[in-house]
Amino acid sequence: MTTYWQLVEPVWDSLVQWDDVSAFRSTFNETEPTARALFAAHWLYSEVFNGGFHQFYWNTTGILAPEAADAFETIGMPRTAQIIRRTISWFPSPYPRDRHTRILLLDGFEDTHPEQRDPFYALDDEFYDVVEAESGGFVSAADEYASRRRS
Repeated sequence: MTTYWQLVEPVWDSLVQWDDVSAFRSTFNETEPTARALFAAHWLYSEVFNGGFHQFYWNTTGILAPEAADAFETIGMPRTAQIIRRTISWFPSPYPRDRHTRILLLDGFEDTHPEQRDPFYALDDEFYDVVEAESGGFVSAADEYASRRRS
């Protein structure tokens, strides 16, 4: 088990409640800051590696995109955070926490740009390269951050 996971696992069940935006944000904000950051970074990392930024934003996990960007900055991965912020900037401001709104926006892009896979396609590969190289890669950076915060 990775060091960072030891901090995420205890809060996992209480935080995986994506359907109610205000309930999620309330519970998330009450969570210990180190676990909160690692949870957000873990979800973005996992979703993007599984199916790209499009999957992350289409799924309920997209609710925590701003927190995930901040989390990567916090764990010492500013270049990765910058890529995430570039994907967030595709959405209107304020960032749409509601999944239905994000899906409508993504579907609208697909309808008007059928030749492109999604608005984040080019950034997926950039993310994969940077997140595995910066600060020794995500798992290493997350473990290092967790170790520092536990001391």
